[in-house]
Amino acid sequence: MNIKRYQVNQQGVGQFDGGKITEQKPIGFPGEGSEVKRIGPLFYWAWAKSENEGYIPLHPHQGFEIITYVISGKAEHGDTLGTKSTVGPGGLQVMQTGSGVSHKEGFIGPNMQGFQIWFEPHITEALKRRPTYQQYNDEDFQVEGSEGIRVKEVLGVDSPVDFVTDAAMWDIEVKNDYTYEQSLTKGRSLSILVLSGEGNINGTEFQMKEFLVMEADERSKVAIEVRKDTRVIAIEVPTFVDYPMYRK
Repeated sequence: MNIKRYQVNQQGVGQFDGGKITEQKPIGFPGEGSEVKRIGPLFYWAWAKSENEGYIPLHPHQGFEIITYVISGKAEHGDTLGTKSTVGPGGLQVMQTGSGVSHKEGFIGPNMQGFQIWFEPHITEALKRRPTYQQYNDEDFQVEGSEGIRVKEVLGVDSPVDFVTDAAMWDIEVKNDYTYEQSLTKGRSLSILVLSGEGNINGTEFQMKEFLVMEADERSKVAIEVRKDTRVIAIEVPTFVDYPMYRK
C-alpha cells in the first residue's frame, strides 16, 4: 500500500465574502496550491471556517455531486429548485447538480467549520438527470464503535444518502492510546484529513490539519494509531474509474 502525507503548506487555500469564509483545500483547483488535484472521482475538498458568518452568492453547477458536511455552527442553503434549508453540527447537504442548478450558501458561526466536497459521476450521464437536493441531520446517520472509538458513516452502504458516485465517507473519532483498523481493497484509495490529534497510519506519522492518501495495490489493512484524542474525516473511492474524467 502506498501512503502519501501532505502537510498544510502542500494544501491549497481560498476565501469568500471578503475573507469572512476561509478555506484549507486538501484537494483544490489549479493555482490554489494543492498538490493533490483529484483522487479518482473525488474532485475537490475544502475545509471551510467562518468565525461569525459569511455568504457565497447564487452561482451555477452542473454534473457533479456536491456535499456540505458541518462540524460546528450551521450551513444555510438556497437554490433555484426552491430549496431553503439549514443544517447544524453533524448535518449533511447533498446536491446532485445534474442538468444544472444554481445555489447560494451561508456559513454561520460562531466558529463554524464544515467541508464542501465534490465528486464526479459519469458526466455525460449526470447531465441527463434532473438536479436534486437532499438534507440530513446528525441523528439520521448510523454510528458504531467500541471502547475508545466512534465511527459515523456519512456515505456508503449503511448511509441514508442516495449517491451515484462510488464513494464512502466516515467521521472517525479515536481516543488516546486506541487503534482503529479498516480494510482497503485492491484498486481503492482512502484519503484522510486530520481535524485534531496526532498519531500514525501504518507507521506514517500525522498531525492536525494534515492530509494522507493511501492507494491499495492489494487488499490491505489501514491502522490509525493515536497518541492524542484524534478526529479524522476519511473518504474511500476507486483509484481509477471506467469513464472519462473532467479536466480541471
